[in-house]
Amino acid sequence: MTIQPRLIVTGREADGTSVFVTDELPKPTVVGAIPGSEFYVLWGTEDGTATVGTKPRQPNVIPFFPGAGGTRVLFLRWAPESSAPEQLGDPDQLAAEAEERLPGLMGVFEPDSPGMHTTDTVDYGICLEGELHLELDNGKEVKLTPGACVVQQGTRHAWHNRSDKPALMCYVLVGAERTL
Repeated sequence: MTIQPRLIVTGREADGTSVFVTDELPKPTVVGAIPGSEFYVLWGTEDGTATVGTKPRQPNVIPFFPGAGGTRVLFLRWAPESSAPEQLGDPDQLAAEAEERLPGLMGVFEPDSPGMHTTDTVDYGICLEGELHLELDNGKEVKLTPGACVVQQGTRHAWHNRSDKPALMCYVLVGAERTL
């Protein structure tokens, strides 16, 4: 059974009563620069310190990667590399489309090493369906299967779906400051 991402958000009324604010099936964002992948960008908080209370909060999901103290949560369905559609079109136009739909995403990728990227975030990645390989800059890989959780601490890496089925990951990104 394929998991359908669902977003449920709670909040508080002015009198402090807890309520459901959102319960929806989000639509995926697709970009030609990463063919076959579906991004379900669900929620994010502003950079700095997250707050809670009776003031209504709206998701802050732009840019794609949060700054220090900000967060993002998303599901990402990865197509198998063996059956992913070919990237079609002018690379500059594909990058512009990705920048419009998922601002800041493509800027982290290395042009000379397809898929490799580094972000100033601590990422919690949880494999929900299928399998995905995490490659580090030394070429070593680890295979994630459902139930695996990886803590990505701002290191250079790439993701690969080497299977014949889609893989679904849940990522929680926490913006961080890079130190040496």
